[in-house]
Amino acid sequence: MPVMEQLNDYKIAFRGLKEGDHDFQFAISNPLFEAFENPEIKGGTGEARVRLNKSETQLVCDVEIEAEVVVPCDRCLEDCSIAIDYEGRLVVKFSEEELEYDGEVMWLYPGESEVDLAHYIYESIILSLPYQRVHAEGECDPQMMARLTIGTEEELNAIEQRAAQSEEQSGEWEKLAALKAQMENED
Repeated sequence: MPVMEQLNDYKIAFRGLKEGDHDFQFAISNPLFEAFENPEIKGGTGEARVRLNKSETQLVCDVEIEAEVVVPCDRCLEDCSIAIDYEGRLVVKFSEEELEYDGEVMWLYPGESEVDLAHYIYESIILSLPYQRVHAEGECDPQMMARLTIGTEEELNAIEQRAAQSEEQSGEWEKLAALKAQMENED
């Protein structure tokens, strides 16, 4: 089945539903990420649970997502699994005007009979990713980490000593500059 057709799995046909709460579950898998062509996310699995409250004027979708996505580790560049735990609310309103989706409110024409949650679920996962995506301590690729290491403990100490001396010297330069300024003001 083509990827775009698999996105149909994220639609809810609400037209025949009675007013009130209805529960839905959606499997999250690689086709969702492939459809949006994000090079950062290499794949993922999980589940989205949606409690849809249908009223005469709107739909309110309370969404919970539990998933794991595979992204490159920011430290060693190897594949890294990141857990996603998201809770959010999407309000679906109806209007004859064409209004833009803003991440919290989706607009549909009154004659429509289904709501497509694929983009909302995908976007919620992307926004739930941490800023820094790294393996747990000690799980990075050891060969890559060896390439990133500054050197031995002695080399690291020597670098720190040079930095400390540089700070001390800059303090001395500040004192000399202040003395010079004082002497110029006295003239």
